[in-house]
Amino acid sequence: MSVLCWGRGAAGLRRVLPPCGRPVLLAKEGTLGGVCGPSRSSSASPQEQDQDRRKDWGHVELLEVLQARVRQLQAESVSEVVVNRVDVARLPERGSGDGGLQPPRKVQTGAKGASPVPCSGWTQRLEKEKQVQRMHIQQLKANLQMQVQSGEFKVLPKHLQVKPRLLSKQLATFLAPKSSWEEQLPRVLQEAPRKLSLDVGRAPSTQAQLSGQQQKLLAFFKCCLLTDHLPLAHHLLVTHHSQRQKQKLLTLDMYNTVMLGWARQGAFKELVYVLLMVKDAGLTPDLLSYAAALQCLGRQDQDAGTIERCLEQMSQEGLKLQALFTAVPLSEEEQATVLKAVHKVKPTFSLPRQPPPAVNTSKLLRDVYAKDGPVSYPKLHLPLKTLQSLFEKQLCVELASKRNTLQTLRDHWEKALCRVLQETKNRLEDEVHKGRFSLYPFLCLLDEREVARMLLEVLQGLPAPGESFTTLARELSARTFSRHVVQRQQLSGQVQALETYYRKYLHLLASDTKVPNPCLPRQYWEVLGAPEALREQPWPLPVQMELGKQLAEMLVQATQMPSSLNNPHGSSRLVPVLYHVYSFRNVQQQIGVLKPHPAYVQLRETAAEPTLTFEAVDVPMLCPPLPWTSPHTGGFLLSPTKLMRTVEGATQHQELLETCPPTALHGALDALTQLGNCAWRVNGRVLDLVLQLFQAKGCPELGVPAPPSEAPQPAEAHLPHSAAPARKAELHRELARCQKVAREMHSLRAEALYRFSLAQHLRDRVFWLPHNMDFRGRTYPCPPHFNHLGSDVARALLEFAQGRPLGPHGLDWLKIHLVNLTGFKKREPLRKRLAFAEEVMDDILDSADQPMTGRKWWMGAEEPWQTLACCMEVANAVRSSDPAAYVSHLPVHQDGSCNGLQHYAALGRDSVGAASVNLEPSDVPQDVYSGVAAQVEVFRRQDAQRGTQVAQMLEGFITRKVVKQTVMTVVYGVTRYGGRLQIEKRLRELTDFPQEFVWEASHYLVRQVFKSLQEMFSGTRAIQHWLTESARLISHMGSVVEWVTPLGIPIIQPYRLELKVKQVGGGIQSITYTHNGDISQKPNTRKQKNGFPPNFIHSLDSSHMMLTALHCYRKGLTFVSVHDCYWTHAADVTVMNQVCREQFVRLHSEPILEDLSRFLVRRFCPDPRPQKLSRCWEASQLKATLQAVPKPGAFDLERVKHSTYFFS
Repeated sequence: MSVLCWGRGAAGLRRVLPPCGRPVLLAKEGTLGGVCGPSRSSSASPQEQDQDRRKDWGHVELLEVLQARVRQLQAESVSEVVVNRVDVARLPERGSGDGGLQPPRKVQTGAKGASPVPCSGWTQRLEKEKQVQRMHIQQLKANLQMQVQSGEFKVLPKHLQVKPRLLSKQLATFLAPKSSWEEQLPRVLQEAPRKLSLDVGRAPSTQAQLSGQQQKLLAFFKCCLLTDHLPLAHHLLVTHHSQRQKQKLLTLDMYNTVMLGWARQGAFKELVYVLLMVKDAGLTPDLLSYAAALQCLGRQDQDAGTIERCLEQMSQEGLKLQALFTAVPLSEEEQATVLKAVHKVKPTFSLPRQPPPAVNTSKLLRDVYAKDGPVSYPKLHLPLKTLQSLFEKQLCVELASKRNTLQTLRDHWEKALCRVLQETKNRLEDEVHKGRFSLYPFLCLLDEREVARMLLEVLQGLPAPGESFTTLARELSARTFSRHVVQRQQLSGQVQALETYYRKYLHLLASDTKVPNPCLPRQYWEVLGAPEALREQPWPLPVQMELGKQLAEMLVQATQMPSSLNNPHGSSRLVPVLYHVYSFRNVQQQIGVLKPHPAYVQLRETAAEPTLTFEAVDVPMLCPPLPWTSPHTGGFLLSPTKLMRTVEGATQHQELLETCPPTALHGALDALTQLGNCAWRVNGRVLDLVLQLFQAKGCPELGVPAPPSEAPQPAEAHLPHSAAPARKAELHRELARCQKVAREMHSLRAEALYRFSLAQHLRDRVFWLPHNMDFRGRTYPCPPHFNHLGSDVARALLEFAQGRPLGPHGLDWLKIHLVNLTGFKKREPLRKRLAFAEEVMDDILDSADQPMTGRKWWMGAEEPWQTLACCMEVANAVRSSDPAAYVSHLPVHQDGSCNGLQHYAALGRDSVGAASVNLEPSDVPQDVYSGVAAQVEVFRRQDAQRGTQVAQMLEGFITRKVVKQTVMTVVYGVTRYGGRLQIEKRLRELTDFPQEFVWEASHYLVRQVFKSLQEMFSGTRAIQHWLTESARLISHMGSVVEWVTPLGIPIIQPYRLELKVKQVGGGIQSITYTHNGDISQKPNTRKQKNGFPPNFIHSLDSSHMMLTALHCYRKGLTFVSVHDCYWTHAADVTVMNQVCREQFVRLHSEPILEDLSRFLVRRFCPDPRPQKLSRCWEASQLKATLQAVPKPGAFDLERVKHSTYFFS
């Protein structure tokens, strides 16, 4: 799911407007001049006239925009604001005493000291329109006042429908019962559902299959239960059921949701009403329906006869009694109530026993979960009391709702927001009374003051250039959902239970405690019997976008400030703090942006608040994360965290995880828990140096962004009208380039500010980074701004909180790691890298002692900041009295050698390819990029001898750098077209290469690179082709590609044809988003076939990493990874290298491709059924392709265990 905003103004304007901030000068009345110059003569050629129409904007377009803007501002009770540009400095207008910014107005004649201002027709029309609207509003107010005074105006009571209108005459007889409602219940259950006509189909009830409107309705009903608005939910259900077209939208889940709400209150009459509607809709009650009925009976303490008839009917429909307690998501109290009712009929019935914890039986994980054999699970270096104290701090962080915001005007804005929120809720409640969906219950989830504070937090963090309206709406919705989940856990008592179990859990991790049976964190948490976390499904995307849009519009409407802050006690009109403009991506696509008023930005800068506000999920944790125990439990203590991050709105991934066997996910859950349990700290010395540069003017060469004030400026800001058109066009391009650079610099600067502020905040603290994974199984830290997956600077700021003595070989590994970071000796053996470190030891020590004033050797490295951090660690170690006893905290990396090709070579047992990517032992590291370049050079010589001109021109230009990017990305599905663009870019960087031959040379070279790879990696290309062709045929049959990783993680590619869904129009702007998560949409064949090979390889490298992580944890090592780059302490590199190789061999010893083939055939080639001849042929072709697994070569995988440079 991706979200794109296609903004439309209130007038529906689709033409191009100048972006905000770009100066546009008014020329003659009704035209725009300035940089574009005056309009041309009408004697121009038709081509020129057509160009003029595309370039210049005329009378009508400008009038439409200004009228739309005036209507918006009138809705906000703001009289006049400049549309195109608002400057920071006050520009006093003649006749204006408040210093406000106003468009030119007609000056009354005869006014003393007033000079005439040109007045045009559109200005007069706007003034007239405003006056008419003001008179209309005054008339309406006067009429309303007269009605109130005369007593004619009466507030009608709000009526909610309770009794449904049924289409079945047989079922309608139950609406006027002759017996009690309790006795009616079993009779209604026994009634057969109304037969539906053939053309009436019921929508599937799974989340991914529901339409956008159905998702909104289901979310509305569930939200009403949470906010105690059950009568409102029942009213909407009845009104929809009473209309044939709307009834088609209702699903059994919706009826059950309302029925469950009435069951919790013991309301028999309303429950029977809903049950009648279920039958009337042609639906059959399911387990949840019977659970609601029995719960209602249990609350009212009914006689056994009624309950017995319900249980008999349930049995006749093939529903198991025990399934009520195992397959239905009920709370403990609800289960107890149902059990109470059952015991009246079956006193001996007992709840099904909890089965013993299942154990993963995968061959790859057998050793990980083996009970026998030595284990030395690592413990944290912190004692129990310290960990418990850290837990309390993290709990406070996630429970905190009050954050620091701008104090000036804050109280006024908060009151205004609460008032606007209450008015909005009243209006939306009326919508529900009219039988229409609205956001009313969603706005009732949080206290009004809590919502107001949340909105002010977002306002405080809004950047000066503004934020996309769609992005802001999405963020506001996400924050509302997160706060709701935390609040619900507080109200349900889950926080108190969490405290109890987490304190026990810390005994497993603390350095000064022991547990009887050492085990993995997930296993220990399950043994403790901690209750399952509340399952709160994210709201459907239509609800998210509509709710976020509503909140953003409320923020715009309620926040105003004086136009002049220099004279706070004087009279000054109010202006909006936020205003809405459009930014353009191209001629047809415009993006709505909310920008803060420059006066507010100036006020915020003047206040110079020293704090930044982050959501709890955006900041590293202050205590170890919760162990992952299921797809919805783990990570942060209270804040909702997804196990699998996916494109927004997609639900099929989560449903796959929920339905797969729990044991299948144990490997992934335990690996993610292990990665998150690594404790970190900030490297203070490096941070001080980085902040020194950042607070000056930055240093882009070292990855420290410069402030936007250092952005390039155009040589000329304005041109006279007489300037040549070519010069004006050139100035436009230069202005656009400068603006683009300034925006990029601002973005980089803001990102660095977040990262460095968090680092400074966490200085001298221990923190943790909870992890989750993407849909391919690749792992990522959850906090986005400060983690070890960042840039060179971010990685240099982090080190292990728990140190380990270097031991006999640790110092050597530190030195080798240092040389690896410099990039100086990539193709040299380890002994020469170690020797080089000794040669430059003086430079290393000088860099550590005088990083900014010495010889600055570290600045010439490929990874300068990590090199500097390593220089400091080496200096400390060599200067210690006993280097072997020196406690090192620096992570040492071991990188895979073109890891994607390594997996391909292992899959195909390709001997030549294996040797090229260091699967084969060798004395020196093999460089696959140099090998491909050498092979291409062989082909070039042969072609040059045949007289091929382009081959002759390329003599001396085929280098490792020219082919590297293409070779690297071939494994990830790059096409010849993409490869040609990559090579063209490299050739253009060569100043001595004839540029007129670049296009022809890039075409020639990409063919030779692919030909070389075909010869060097024949097995790789065969497997890649098989995967691509399989995905093409699967998607052509109408399915998306699925598979299961060797560790058991279910994978599904989310690439579907996008469906544009327009959100609610009106307001500030409408929002259109693209939806590719709906499973009813056809697969995107191009993305499916191009994505399958790289995604499959990514799922293999994640499996290898997880296996390595679990086995390292079993051996007591600290281990983290950045995909195919593994980190551990210097003292443990040798052990990690051994584990890494062993697990790679074990992984590829499995029949991976054969297992994949069997799974795909079973999944996509079911038993043949009578079909069209063309479909039968396609199905047979698909099955034949899936079964044609490429034959492996003769490479011996065991040789990988002895390859020094496999990971190095």
